Amino acid sequence: MFPKLKLCSRFSSTVNQLRKLSSKDATPINKILIANRGEIACRVIRTARRLGIQTVAVYSDADRESLHVAMADEAFHIGPPAASQSYLQQDKIIQVAKQSGAQAIHPGYGFLSENTEFAELCSKEGVIFIGPPASAIRDMGIKSTSKSIMASAGVPVIEGYHGEDQSNETLKKEAAMIGYPVMIKAVRGGGGKGMRIAMNAEEFEGQLESARTEGRKSFGDDVMLLEKFVETPRHVEVQVFGDRHGNYVYLFERDCSVQRRHQKIIEEAPAPGLNEEVRRSIGEAAVRAAQAVDYVGAGTVEFIMDKDQKFYFMEMNTRLQVEHPVTEMVTDTDLVEWQIKVAGGEPLPITQGEVKLKGHAFEARIYAEDPSNAFMPGAGPLDYLRTPKPDQNTRIETGVREGDEVSVHYDPMIAKLVVWSDDRLSALRSIRSALSQYHVLGLSTNIQFLMDLARHPEFEAGNVHTDFIPQYNEQLFPVRSLSDKTICQAAVALMLIEQEKVHHQACSTLDPFSPFSALSSVRVNTAAVHKLSLQDGDKKLDIAIQTNPDRSYCLTFGGKLFHVSGEIHEEGEGVKLTCSVDGVFSKADVVLNNSTVHVFSTEGKYDLTLPIPSYLKSKDESGFSEDVLAPMPGVIEKVLVTPGTQVQKGDPLVVMIAMKMEYIIKAPKDAKVQTISYNEGETVAKGTTLVHFEEEDQSKKEIESE
Repeated sequence: MFPKLKLCSRFSSTVNQLRKLSSKDATPINKILIANRGEIACRVIRTARRLGIQTVAVYSDADRESLHVAMADEAFHIGPPAASQSYLQQDKIIQVAKQSGAQAIHPGYGFLSENTEFAELCSKEGVIFIGPPASAIRDMGIKSTSKSIMASAGVPVIEGYHGEDQSNETLKKEAAMIGYPVMIKAVRGGGGKGMRIAMNAEEFEGQLESARTEGRKSFGDDVMLLEKFVETPRHVEVQVFGDRHGNYVYLFERDCSVQRRHQKIIEEAPAPGLNEEVRRSIGEAAVRAAQAVDYVGAGTVEFIMDKDQKFYFMEMNTRLQVEHPVTEMVTDTDLVEWQIKVAGGEPLPITQGEVKLKGHAFEARIYAEDPSNAFMPGAGPLDYLRTPKPDQNTRIETGVREGDEVSVHYDPMIAKLVVWSDDRLSALRSIRSALSQYHVLGLSTNIQFLMDLARHPEFEAGNVHTDFIPQYNEQLFPVRSLSDKTICQAAVALMLIEQEKVHHQACSTLDPFSPFSALSSVRVNTAAVHKLSLQDGDKKLDIAIQTNPDRSYCLTFGGKLFHVSGEIHEEGEGVKLTCSVDGVFSKADVVLNNSTVHVFSTEGKYDLTLPIPSYLKSKDESGFSEDVLAPMPGVIEKVLVTPGTQVQKGDPLVVMIAMKMEYIIKAPKDAKVQTISYNEGETVAKGTTLVHFEEEDQSKKEIESE
């Protein structure tokens, strides 16, 4: 499709001989330990199982009942929930590898995947590390070093400061020389952690300290580098692969521009709008980057791309990326299989000229988080989980099942939803449809946000960049109004569920044909009307439901009349509803959970509650509270106030760590601290009281109001 790289010509001439390597040239891997958890551990297990390779899982206390433990051939306990005491314990993992007889360790991504010391330890202990050599991890892991290497290799780099002098004064001076806005990055950073943007000199030191703190927590290193921040850039990355025989290929690019908190939420391959010359140039630049550090295995070279499609090296991730499935879908490859075979000494299975780009793929990351609350991460049980049916064009990469817990100790990802189709527009339609079929109850998710994002006209046009969410914030967070159709769906579903319940009860009695069990709503000389009240947030909906002789219904609410009929089929905890509203048919999944009716349809998810009788309500539901509550589950990192402290609105009170990210909890008003509920290092649940203020003098409030 594209001219062959000169750097790969040697590969083309020798590949046939290399494919015939004898057993003495390669090390067959028969058993793999996966030093990770969640969806990536499950992903590796699936490929290993297909290749006939045994798998060994490791797990913390929090993951004892997890999916990756159930899928593996063997599983070993390695410690408490905290990653620092389990998944980051290098000696324990090596010990399990030896005890289980595993020849190789697959690190997945995150945790130890880019840890130089761990790669070296594996080599020392005679265990194959399924990843690049330690030297490549070291060179690319320190951003200042990698920039220098890339410049020497002819890879375009962006201007910045990568010096050893880390004093505030020097960094601030260098930032002024580069010119604001500047990007502050932890040199060992990745995944958006340890990264801040300073728009001007006034906020530089605050952003610097925050980046340093997060860098120490995430990577054990608070050394920073500075870069010129390219406004409204695109984030385009290239998948590269190398083997031990000096052969390299690139498997085209991915666009990961749409992000929140500098972390990706939707990715696609190939990048929209790139011309063929840019596609070839960026691929060749990525291969030069890999060659410069004698890279082996799967790696991703990330670039910043400006509006003119000029690209600059950002960093190289020396591991398998979270978003690797979109590359697999458009190149018809299994990158985990390639990783395993290359780690065993085999050559790459194809040359650059044999890598073909076909169709378009999207990946949507489904997170336990609250997009309406600054994408605050969450945790909790997956009380209800339904997904689209996987097929050759739809993949669901997950590490959880219905009933599992999304833990506060790890990343809040629930799943990766991956789709493929012949072109971008049809793939976009597929991801929209698949998202509408992904139903979760028990915790907040970003599914509705992803649906709104995938429908946005600028996203559909491929006009993506890293400021996409801030720029279109209002359109991506529309005020969602409940449609008449959805109200009718909820009401008729409740009626049909109640009828089914009465029918089942009647069948269990001695007289199942009793007219008193028919729930026919028959009345003498008058039509029977059922009164139903539903709550939509603060809005109460009073619905009058008249049952007709043909078992259809007349629904009246908001001064309007609707003729409605429907039927339901039970599916687990919910029902599938087929409904006609004034002759227009529609389908929805409806789940009645306690006093809440959840309606899932192509429009998204809507929650309606059955009002609680006043005599059952708590005495204190005024909505006023003197407490500062934890906005998400997490660990108390710092307590910045003491009882008796007088604070002003916006003053920092508590620093929390949740899902490896730092959050500063600030005072909502001027007040005096009365009590602190938790100490540093303690774990708290969402909604837990962190700080209690002294109550204001009521007489003073009355005087002020006058």
